[in-house]
Amino acid sequence: MENNYYRITAYNKDLNVCLIADSNGKFEKLWQFSSFFVCKGFEIIAVGKEENFSFGNIPKANADRNNILLRACAKGRPNVTDGKIKIRGKRYSLNP
Repeated sequence: MENNYYRITAYNKDLNVCLIADSNGKFEKLWQFSSFFVCKGFEIIAVGKEENFSFGNIPKANADRNNILLRACAKGRPNVTDGKIKIRGKRYSLNP
């Protein structure tokens, strides 16, 4: 079975909000998860499969074929420095 645990960090300029969201089974392909947020007016800041990021202080979500899990949200742009992403105390890192 293909691993389809994905994480996205996105920003919506019109609403001035950012988020970290996980999908563990809802989408077959990473581009489908990204497309969902782009269609809602979000700019994708970071996106990756499970093997491309560390979980940081955000635990891995259980498999869920029906829902997207919102892990963090805040007003403004996310804090992104050297591949480390932080929103309201929730953080994770992109693997090089």
